[in-house]
Amino acid sequence: MAGLDVLLSPTPLILLGLAGAALVAWARRARGLAAALALLALFPFWTIVQAVTWPVLLIAAVPALWIVRYRWTKSSSTVTRWGARSRRKSGVASTADVFRFAGSAAMLRRAGTVRPSLAGASKRKLLALPVPEVAVRLCRSGAQWVWSSVEDVVITVGGPRTGKSGWLAGQIIDAPGAVLVTSTRLDLRELCTPHRERKGPVFTFNPAGLGGVASSITFDPLTGCEDPVAAAERAADLLSAVSSRGNGGDREYWELQGRRVLEALLHAAALGHRSMREVLDWTANPESGQKEVTGLLRRSPEPAFRVSFEQFVGTNDRTRTSITSTIMPTLGWLTSAPAREAAGLGPEGARPLDVDELLAMHGTVFLLGGEESHAAPLVTALTGYVAREARRIAATQPGGRLDPGLRLALDEAALICPVPLEAWTSDMGGRGVSILIVVQSRAQLLARYGEHGAATIINNAGAIMVFGGTRDREDLQFWSTLTGERDEPAETLDPRGRTVAHTTRKTAVLAPAQIANLPAGKVLVVRRGIAPVVGRAQMAWRRRDLRWSRFSNRRPRAAARLVGLAEQLPFATGLASRLVPGWPGPVFTRPALARLPGDALVVDGQVVDVPGSAALLDLPGSDIESHERRSDDEPRHDSR
Repeated sequence: MAGLDVLLSPTPLILLGLAGAALVAWARRARGLAAALALLALFPFWTIVQAVTWPVLLIAAVPALWIVRYRWTKSSSTVTRWGARSRRKSGVASTADVFRFAGSAAMLRRAGTVRPSLAGASKRKLLALPVPEVAVRLCRSGAQWVWSSVEDVVITVGGPRTGKSGWLAGQIIDAPGAVLVTSTRLDLRELCTPHRERKGPVFTFNPAGLGGVASSITFDPLTGCEDPVAAAERAADLLSAVSSRGNGGDREYWELQGRRVLEALLHAAALGHRSMREVLDWTANPESGQKEVTGLLRRSPEPAFRVSFEQFVGTNDRTRTSITSTIMPTLGWLTSAPAREAAGLGPEGARPLDVDELLAMHGTVFLLGGEESHAAPLVTALTGYVAREARRIAATQPGGRLDPGLRLALDEAALICPVPLEAWTSDMGGRGVSILIVVQSRAQLLARYGEHGAATIINNAGAIMVFGGTRDREDLQFWSTLTGERDEPAETLDPRGRTVAHTTRKTAVLAPAQIANLPAGKVLVVRRGIAPVVGRAQMAWRRRDLRWSRFSNRRPRAAARLVGLAEQLPFATGLASRLVPGWPGPVFTRPALARLPGDALVVDGQVVDVPGSAALLDLPGSDIESHERRSDDEPRHDSR
């Protein structure tokens, strides 16, 4: 009866009045008044709760919660909340947004998905797992890093010398598994090699002959072309390096005809154990090789190749000349000595790359090329071969993924390595192949892949990083549109300059001019799932591990003292490993070929036998160089 008396009293009306007044005050932005009214409403609410029994409360709470849920989840409420959130955060992601969707904890929660071997790992093990094992570091926003999952494609856009390669070098070093890197310069190779050597072998494929660096591996474009499907894929890769897609018209027609003939010639040469020199001869003079090629193609399980070649030989001279002109640029590398050696046609013979061993040993391959050279077809063909072999191997692994995955770091992808990214970006991520694409502008993608191909690549990207330096108006407007709009306060002034009204107006979150003039190191990140982020990209040379390596090379005695001290103090090694990834660095941890008795210290590539790390300081002489000069006459243990 007491509960019924309370419900029939003015108390519920007072509660409703105070709650309604609080809502009205909140809607009119009177936050303080709304909070005060809400506090007053707690008194009649608590009176009612104490007076009625719990079944009555449950009967009243169920419909109330259903109404709240309905109003919260309907479309109009969702859009209203999004708009209010965007206005409150100036159209960019807040710290909470970054933490929830792009922070370290968010990446570690998906570790079991992107790395099947971690599916059963405990929370303690996941918390101790370095985030680069399952994610790509994008930038720093405030006090936290912004990450992208390793299964997402990352596109980096920026003008020359804006920091793209410096950021990419860090991702190459952090990759937990094998890495394939394309570049037009030697800086990435020189910067990353000492650190990648600690994880696995490092190979160089240099068909352009950059810097006089010899290729440590070779790749014959005929590799695997006994398979008709592989021959068709190889022909497409070779031709894509010297053509642009999406142009339509006669050019696209001749490229299609050239691909049909080239794949037939590659298939015939592979079946007959011939070389690319014979492919060049057959292309230049098909009539002289007609009998040989036809005989080889009779061995093929696919009769369409023989039909394509016979049509090529039997067509009129004008058509044949057009097809030959389409194919010949893909074989121009045969006139370059470094390219021939890289293809296994040099005096040193072939040193083929084994993709299975590359993935198992977490190796690194640097592919060096140049737009103006003839090496682009070879670089593109090798990239396609490695990626497709990795996809084939992934199909046999648990979960259909490579673990750890293969990272494709495609610097200047549109210039020297125009692989079919419009197809790979939608398929490779789920197979454990992480793709990082670096281009100078969106216009480069349009020129190489066409409008539809470039749109597909951008749509498939999980994150886009835009550095400053872009000057193309359409590109800048495109990126500005992706950032969205925000409400900007505006004042209305009378003729005397006095404010008569306060309003808001719609404006871009980042105007095109702001994107074009981003400061050095600053980057705009448009990532899936959150609003745009403006942060600072980490350059590789500013990383702690690279700074420590430079210090170790310049001051080996001081570095040896610190390493020895860390080994003697409890917990110091673990702390140093957390602060400096890869501690104690490549100078001290390159494995020696021979196992030495007792303790050993590796200094600048030499294994120095000492009773302890700190004993290096007791060597006679005042510097490391004197010790190295004395040991020149003694047998050395090569750390490589």
